[in-house]
Amino acid sequence: MERSEWPATGPPAADIAPVFAVYDVREDGDRLVYVGQPRAPSDRVEQELWPRFRECGYEVQLRQGYPAGDEGEFPVSAGESVLVATPRSVGVDGVPWTNVALLVATVLSTLLVGATTWYRIPLSAGPVAILEAWPFVAAILGVLGVHELGHYVMSRYHDVDATLPYFIPFPSVIGSMGAVIRMKGRIPDRTALFDIGVAGPLAGLVATVVVTVIGLQLDPLPVQEAASGDAGTFIRFNNPALLVLIAEATGTAGKLAANGSVHPVVFGGWVGMLVTVLNLLPVGQLDGGHILRAVVGPRQETLSAAVPGLLFALAAYLYVVRGTVNSVAIWVFWGLFALGLAYAGAADPIYDEPLDRRRVAVGLLTLGLGLLCFTPVPIEIVTV
Repeated sequence: MERSEWPATGPPAADIAPVFAVYDVREDGDRLVYVGQPRAPSDRVEQELWPRFRECGYEVQLRQGYPAGDEGEFPVSAGESVLVATPRSVGVDGVPWTNVALLVATVLSTLLVGATTWYRIPLSAGPVAILEAWPFVAAILGVLGVHELGHYVMSRYHDVDATLPYFIPFPSVIGSMGAVIRMKGRIPDRTALFDIGVAGPLAGLVATVVVTVIGLQLDPLPVQEAASGDAGTFIRFNNPALLVLIAEATGTAGKLAANGSVHPVVFGGWVGMLVTVLNLLPVGQLDGGHILRAVVGPRQETLSAAVPGLLFALAAYLYVVRGTVNSVAIWVFWGLFALGLAYAGAADPIYDEPLDRRRVAVGLLTLGLGLLCFTPVPIEIVTV
């Protein structure tokens, strides 16, 4: 990190001085580091300076420095702090090769899993035969991709820097571990936090309903047996209330009978519902955590602290009261994951004014729709 003259691209000292006394400015790669001392509480410093830095093309964050000689990213004198200004780059700059490569890899992994596990097509049949599983790929990647694109579109709408979706290939029962986007910019206010958080689940639910309706109209395949392990044993994917309601509304409820068979595309809808439930857990920086933080403000931390305990309690209930190990591991894992998310905390917007009533209502509706996607035992091993 080198000392610099006052940067031509950064805000002038007069704009910063009311809330942050600048003693020095340094360059750290493409970042600008302002060394000085706050003249106001840290949240007010960021609120006052954030709009000015954005005008100059930067995101800014107030951080603690480290005394010279100590191990740290920004060595400063005792009592000094730093303003770190990072260049903003909203949107896609060039071809996102990493995203493209992961998407291709996920298409291939999902296609192989779909062909061999769900369509029961042996690899020896050749690539042309394996392509028969393309509806399964479209269903899985459709619900995952639309969910993440909902976040991305709202991020662009609120001028928040975010990446395109990263798909994660993995040889699981769906051939993937899902998809994520990475938020690189600060969230300006609760409205933006809410819109970005709620857009993913709502967009994903629309895709899930469409996929489920289409799948229920297709001729069934023996997908449960196709996903089985040993002879006489198969994996049952229990149906959440939303899937049952869709089947009843479309006159296809008979296809969801116990041990019945449905087309693999229906499983894409089932995956979309499970993804919705997990993402709507109101903790940390999950979608549900964003929604809850936007609706109730800082009190979200207190409410989120109860989520891991509820998940552990559900796992204990299934094991002790119902006497089953089915899905226990799912809720134990997510209880541990939620514990880490609760410890890490929620996303804090720059400005923390309350939401309008319309958005509060939409948030409650979204969480209610998430409950329709919940089932305490989503997966169980059945022996016949």
